[in-house]
Amino acid sequence: MSLLFDAFWRAVAYCAHPRVIALSFLPLILMVVVSFGLGYFFWEGAVSSVAAWLEAFDLLQAFLGWLERIGLGSLRTVFAPLLVLVLATPLIVLLCLLLVAMFMTPAMVELVAQRRFPGLERKHGGSLMISVAWSLGSTLLAVVALLISMPLWLVPPLVLILPPLIWGWLTYRVFAFDALAAHASSDERKAILRRHRGGLLVMGVLTGYLGAAPSLLWASGAMFIALAPLLVPVAIWIYTLVFAFASLWFAHFCLAVLQRQRAQVAVVPDEPAIVPSTPHSPAQELPSPFNQPPTQT
Repeated sequence: MSLLFDAFWRAVAYCAHPRVIALSFLPLILMVVVSFGLGYFFWEGAVSSVAAWLEAFDLLQAFLGWLERIGLGSLRTVFAPLLVLVLATPLIVLLCLLLVAMFMTPAMVELVAQRRFPGLERKHGGSLMISVAWSLGSTLLAVVALLISMPLWLVPPLVLILPPLIWGWLTYRVFAFDALAAHASSDERKAILRRHRGGLLVMGVLTGYLGAAPSLLWASGAMFIALAPLLVPVAIWIYTLVFAFASLWFAHFCLAVLQRQRAQVAVVPDEPAIVPSTPHSPAQELPSPFNQPPTQT
């Protein structure tokens, strides 16, 4: 736990590093371009489809009618756009995570290694292709888990537990692997991921809850839906910074654990060699008159 908290504060401090701030703009620019491109071509059609889908639910229409009677009829006009934003949020989060892992994590791991662990041997246990396959496979499993768990989100306590837990699992899988890819061997990486799975999952879940913070902006979007073009880039940048912090946190923790593990292996004392005793013959064990000291008269 001491390593976990030490890595946390170091990651917070590194977030203010100029290189980290500069690197965060590349995923931001790519995500903003993609988001506005998709919004330009698909926003109106998506809102219309969601609005038509909502009209088929009598219970929801009764609820919206009640809102109109109490003077909150304006919520009807923003309900469909807000739901589109909520449904698009998991896709935005996934793309931000993958872009940070691809464009920021290698540079930030290198920054941590140069400043804290310059003497740590690099064994290159994970290649670029293995890292990409690991990230895509983990993302696919997370998407399946999200789709399966979506009906449970309607239960109030579970909506606050399941999504952050799934994001946390995905975050720990992607960033822990990338943090150890250059320095640890395959066996060292597997041992660390197995031995520290609980702590790594806690780090990922906490990051998942931090990643839920941009969703609070959608509350503003419900009242000021016209500000969505401004709120979406702000939310994307917050997502980017959260995942950049997570990448630094995992880099500090995993490299410190790797250094400690190698130090423990290095100080294990060798077992003393067993020297076989030389067998003695019975003649050597019996006294000989020629070996007796001379008697004095």
